[in-house]
Amino acid sequence: MKRFIKFEKQDCAPCNMVSDYLDRNGVCYEKINAFDQPEVAARFRVRSLPTVIVLDQEEEVGRVIGFKPDELNKWIAEAV
Repeated sequence: MKRFIKFEKQDCAPCNMVSDYLDRNGVCYEKINAFDQPEVAARFRVRSLPTVIVLDQEEEVGRVIGFKPDELNKWIAEAV
């Protein structure tokens, strides 16, 4: 089963757009504020926000940086 992690920061319009999109598509995901948890962001080499990382058995299989619905759709379809 694929797991989605979304790295964001407060008051980030593109971050909110990604959250809204994932919510509308019924995706369960973990939200991580990269500024509150910099060690987690560093572990995943997150350099830009928003970043959605897709994990399969704890191995990264995908990454979407920014609000890119087409790329998000690809990973959502594969997760179903």
